[in-house]
Amino acid sequence: MKVWLIYSLIISTIKPTMISKTLRTIIMGPPGSGKGTISSRIVKDFRLKHLSSGDLLRSQIHNKSKEGLQAKKYIDSGQLVPDNVMVQLILNELQKLKHDSWLLDGFPRTVPQAEALHTKEPADVVINLNVPFEIIMSRLTSRWTHAPSGRIYNTDFNPPKVQGIDDVTGEELIQREDDKPETVKKRLETYQAHTEPVLNYYRNLGILEEFTGKYSNEIWPKVHKFLSTKTEPLQYTVYKFCCLHRLINHLQASSSVEQKL
Repeated sequence: MKVWLIYSLIISTIKPTMISKTLRTIIMGPPGSGKGTISSRIVKDFRLKHLSSGDLLRSQIHNKSKEGLQAKKYIDSGQLVPDNVMVQLILNELQKLKHDSWLLDGFPRTVPQAEALHTKEPADVVINLNVPFEIIMSRLTSRWTHAPSGRIYNTDFNPPKVQGIDDVTGEELIQREDDKPETVKKRLETYQAHTEPVLNYYRNLGILEEFTGKYSNEIWPKVHKFLSTKTEPLQYTVYKFCCLHRLINHLQASSSVEQKL
C-alpha cells in the first residue's frame, strides 16, 4: 500500500524576551542529513540571514567579481577552488552583514578555511547535524527519477504505482548516478574524512553543538530550543507528519459512524 507523509504546521508566536544578541552561526552536516530543511526552518523562526557558499560562489561568478573570476578559472579547469579564494569570497559577503545575525551553510570545509574565518569573522556557534550514515544511505538511495519530466519518487514514502515505472507516462524510471549506493557511500566517506578535522577544530574552541537524530522533525525541536538561548526567536513552528492513508481511513470511519447515527 502506498504511504505518503504529509506535514502539519503549528506556529506559536513567542513573546519577546530581553535576548537580542547578534548571532553568527555555522551549520554543518553530511549530504542528505536535512541541512537544507533545518536551515530553512531556522531562517523562518529566527532573525538569521542564510548564506550558502554554493549560491555565493555562483553569484560571484555570474557578477564577474574578482574572486568570482578567479574561482571560475579553477572550476573550468576541473580543479578545486583554493582556500584563500573561497575565504575571501565568503569574507566579502559577511562584511556586508556586520550588524546582522547570519547562518553560514557549506563553509568552511577545511581547517585552514575555518582558521581564516575565525580570525576575521568568528562564529558564535557551530551546529552539526549528526544523522546515522545508514539512515542517509537509505534516504538517498531510495530516490528514482523520471528523467524527461524531473519527477522524483521515493520507494519508502512516495513510490510509483508500478515499481520502476513513471505514473504519468508509463516510461521507465532511472536512478541518478548521485543516488546510486556506491556513489552515496563514497560521498559520505569523503565528507567524513574532510569534515571531521573541522568539527574537531570547533569542538576544541568550545562552540560546537551536535544534534543527533534520524529525521529533521526529531532534530528540529532540539535546534530551536538551543538557538532560543542564544537569540530571540520570532516564533516556534512545530512540524508533524502523519500517514495520508491512515488519515483517509479515519475520515471514512468517522463518516460511516455518522451515517449509522
